Amino acid sequence: MHPPQWTWSFAGADGTVLKPPIGPTLPSRFDAEAWLGEHWRALATEGVAAATVLLDGTPQGAPVELVEPLDG
Repeated sequence: MHPPQWTWSFAGADGTVLKPPIGPTLPSRFDAEAWLGEHWRALATEGVAAATVLLDGTPQGAPVELVEPLDG
């Protein structure tokens, strides 16, 4: 059995799955979410509108929108 592989799938504003950028393969969901937390702004500037965390290629929840929070 191989260790779990956590990755991200990225989509543009129209919902089209983007091939690049490709994020790293990480050993845990925590690490995957931490990586996205550190890189989401750069991804958004590259045209990524949403990211879905994958475990061994299978989605593990709803997509996360990559947008700046609005100031209250």
